[in-house]
Order: sequence, then structure tokens, then C-alpha cells
Amino acid sequence: MQKGAIRVQTENIFPIIKKFLYSDHEIFIRELVSNAVDATQKLKTLAGVGEFKGELGTPEITVKLDKEKKTLTISDMGVGMTAEEVDKYINQVAFSGAEEFLKKYKGQTDGTNIIGHFGLGFYSSFMVSNQVEIFTKSHKEEAPAVRWECDGSPEYMLEETTKENRGTDIVLHINEESEEFLDEHRIQTMLEKFCKFLPVPVKFADKQLNNTNPAWTKKPAELTDEDYQNFYKELYPYAEAPLFWIHLNVDYPFNLTGILYFPKINKSFEVQKDKISLYSNQVFVTDEVKDIVPEFLMLLHGVIDSPDIPLNVSRSYLQGDPNVKKISTYITKKVADKLDEIFRNDRKGFEEKWESIGLFAKYGMMTDDKFQEKGNKFLLLEDITEAGKFYTLEEYKQEASALQTNKDGKLVVLYATNAIQQDSYIQAAKNKGYKIIKLDTIIDAAFINNMEPRWDSMQFTRVDADIADNLVDKDEKSESVLTSDQETKLKELFEHIPQQHVKVELKGLSAEAQPVIVTRPEFMRRMKDMAAVGGSGMSWYASMPDEINMTINANHPIYLQILEESDNDKQQKQVRNLADLALLSQNLLTGADLTAFVNRSVELMSAEKKN
Repeated sequence: MQKGAIRVQTENIFPIIKKFLYSDHEIFIRELVSNAVDATQKLKTLAGVGEFKGELGTPEITVKLDKEKKTLTISDMGVGMTAEEVDKYINQVAFSGAEEFLKKYKGQTDGTNIIGHFGLGFYSSFMVSNQVEIFTKSHKEEAPAVRWECDGSPEYMLEETTKENRGTDIVLHINEESEEFLDEHRIQTMLEKFCKFLPVPVKFADKQLNNTNPAWTKKPAELTDEDYQNFYKELYPYAEAPLFWIHLNVDYPFNLTGILYFPKINKSFEVQKDKISLYSNQVFVTDEVKDIVPEFLMLLHGVIDSPDIPLNVSRSYLQGDPNVKKISTYITKKVADKLDEIFRNDRKGFEEKWESIGLFAKYGMMTDDKFQEKGNKFLLLEDITEAGKFYTLEEYKQEASALQTNKDGKLVVLYATNAIQQDSYIQAAKNKGYKIIKLDTIIDAAFINNMEPRWDSMQFTRVDADIADNLVDKDEKSESVLTSDQETKLKELFEHIPQQHVKVELKGLSAEAQPVIVTRPEFMRRMKDMAAVGGSGMSWYASMPDEINMTINANHPIYLQILEESDNDKQQKQVRNLADLALLSQNLLTGADLTAFVNRSVELMSAEKKN
């Protein structure tokens, strides 16, 4: 029997490990099972280079729970350890056996099947245990089996024991504060989270819980569309089928594999983030991947696996490193290339998926200059008046430039956000031959504001931002059929309407146009829209009153009738009703004003009936 003290630089190492190294206590299952995988993969490597000549068998890792004894045991059939190796790798905290193994067999193994790099993983067991035992038998012939025991203090015991099979059993005696880990369902959930895709079979309650050869570890040429779809179902059993996917596979200047899926997204964007899982050699690390995946792609689903991603000592968080930026850039390029490829090869299918794809494309173009360069080619603008018709930027320019170029030489891109509410404005613009696109998603207000400075030859204007004649400012004058006196009288009638922040203007529009058209200037309305969805530093816009332009169509025949009316009170009510109708069309008539409009309308109708 050997007794001694674990060689550490400070006696406080265990409290530090227990309280500070791992923020989440359930991590211990990941660390111990990962160590078991390491031991198994090491044995396979040794067998491959001829240093182990015994029978490998079918190595697997088993996890056993004994509620009566309050123990949890993780067993492997790997290399095992001699007494000297236990002393070296267990008693010397932070001396990584995996690190030494990789150095020794450099060139004979690619290293990607060895998980551990820090040597502290085993000590996570003391977060949940008041005593830990190791029963291990080396693959080396004639080496006796040994038992190691420690209660979480720097004191340990190491002695020879009997063990029939090669490998290592880690026995955790669960402490009172951690009895949640004696629940079978809890253990199974943890194993499914951390060990779902480990390369060695992991069994619990006589059931294998992991897929040892997940789709991302294979070459794209080996996989069918059905394989990708099935793997998506494995990741997200209750999700709708994905639109398409991107298989990541790069080995220079960093190692990275994975599959990213584009989920189907409706325009309300009621989706879950954090659906991309980060793995390191098939070991789950985190689903917080914002430092690796560009923000505009955080709504993607899938898996990224890279042994080159720098993790902290607990393998729980990313550390700053140039590789992280390189990986982010690579993923952005792959997504842009994939979208461009689908657009070129299957435009119809691309258009059918645009409702979901558009979110990623627009967000990416706003936040990444290189993505925007490619996005300019596959960005689609949907015609709001013709179902299923889409334009690229170049196509819209060709279709609209003749009629929609203003006096400053800019192309005015007319858009609508609500086809029903803005129908009269859409029809008026359509009658002038204008092309109106649909921009009705939550991201579109920000998208317009970001793109206008970059597309300096284009100007976005909502179709209800002005009367149709003014949407494209060509510096043209309009003629009115009313005399100067009639125009003055009509303007006076409208200016008596007690509305704040309303600018009244008479214009000689076509007789078929509405008698009163209410519009909200593009800039202020756009700022208020941005503030409403939480635009940074723009909250004060939301509290500002609406600016309203009220355009009186002096050529509408109804005004000749009103101006001939001898009853001044009736004139005022008729004009007020026309103004209220226009305000109502823009949802700007509410409360007492709306009630007064209804009552006034009934009064005018009753008076007409009497006459």
C-alpha cells in the first residue's frame, strides 16, 4: 500500500475546483465520460501502431447508478492505468495525460480523437462527491490493478486490488448537497446533453444513448438529402423540416466541421436563438456561439465542431483568439456562397423560400460588408401588386427607372408595409405605372436605413408618405380647376379643423383621386417606426407627435358642391368629415375624434334625407 499527499502548489486547490472552476456542477458527467472516451481512443491508437496486441473487443462506456449506496459509476474498457500512471496523472493536478499522449504519438494520430487537454476534468467529480474511488487495470501485461481513493482533501490512498477486465471504473459517492444526481432521469438527461454524439458507445440503464457517427463527421459526398433531414430530426425532433443546409468542412488554417440548417421562419420571427451547438471532438461544449457565428446567423440551427476553438480551462467558455474571427469569417462566406448558389441554380425555389431566407440575407447585408457584396446579387424585392413576382436590385432598376427617377437623379424605391391598410395609396401609385414592393417584416425599417447610405443612387419612400403625384419629385407643377377665391375659401374651411401638427396643402390632382389625402412624411414616420422596435438612442422619437400632411385635391368635383353650399355650419361639417375619412385611412382618428366623426356622419345623412 502507498500513502502520500497529492502534489499541489496550494492546499486550497479542491475548494477552488469545487466552487470556481466549473460554474455548472452537471459538467462533471461530461468530464468523466470524456476521460473514458480518451482512454478508449488511446487504446485504439496503440493498437493501430502495434503497441497493444491484445483483443480490443467492442469498447463501450457504461454509467451505473446505485441509489442505495448513493454511488454513480463511470466505466470504460480503455487503456487503464498502472500505479505509476495513477500517481502521475491523478495525484499531480493539472498534468494532462492527453497532452503528453498527443506529443508522444505526434504524426501517428491526428489528435482529433483525444478530447482532454487540461488534466483537470477528473477533479470535477469532487463537486458532487464526498469520496471518489478509482478501480483501474492497465492494458500493459503483468501490471496489477490498483485502487485509488480520496475524500476531497489533499490526502489520498493508492493500493493494489483485483479487477478482472482492462479499463477504469470511477466511483462517485454522491454528497448530500448533490443528491439530485441520484435521479435516473436527471442522469439520462445530462448524458443526452453532453454525450449525445461521442465517438464511443455510452450506455445507461442498458440503453445506448449516443450516435457515435453523426452526419457532420462524414463527408458531404457520403450523405443524401434524406440523411441531412434525418439528422435534423435527431437534433430537433419537433421542428418543421429545414429549408436547406450547409455542410462545413475545412482543415486549414483551422479544423472545423459541422452542419448549419436554415429553419423555416415566419415573418413575426417568433423563433428561438441558441439553437446552434458547439462541440469539440464530438463533446458538447455550449450553445452560446455568438463569438463564432455572426449575429445575423444566430437563428440558424445545427452543429459546429472544432478542436481548434480556444476554450477556457473548464472547457465551458470561449477565449479570445484569432481563430475565432477566422471561423466567423469562414461561416459567413459559406452562407453567402450557398445562398448565391441556390439563387442561381433554382431561382423559383429560392423565391418560394424568401420569406424565411430574407431575414438572414437582410440582416447579413446590414452587418457584414463582404456579405452585402454578394447579397446585392440575390436580394429579392417582392412586388406587392402582383403575387409571386420578385425583382433583384438590378431588375427593379430596369423596370422602375423610367418613371421613378426624381429630379436629383435618384431612383425612388416605393414600398408598402401593409397591403390592406395602404391599399388606396398603392392603387394610386400603381395607376401612375409605379412599381411598389413589399417591406413588411420587423427588420425592414432598419434594413432601409442601413442600405440607403450604401446605395446612394436609391431612395426608399413608403407609398403613403405623400400623394402619388409627389412620391417621385420631378419638380412638376399641377393646375387647379378652382379660382383663386375658391381655393382661398376651401383652404380656410380646412384650416378651421382643430388638428395639431397638420400641414394643409391644395393641389390640382386628377378628378378621380381622393378628395383628401393624409400622408406622414417619410423621415419622421420611419424614425418613429424604428423607435417602436427598440432602436438604440431613438426612444425620444416614439413620444413625438405625428407629423401629418393633408393634401386637398382641388380638382375633385365634391368641392364645387361644398363651396356652393350656403349653410356655413354644414360646409364645416362636410369638410371635417372628408378630413376625418382621410385620417381614418391612416389609423390617425381615434378616441373622441372618432366618436365625433360617427355622430357627425349620422347627422349629415339625416339632414340629406330630410331634404
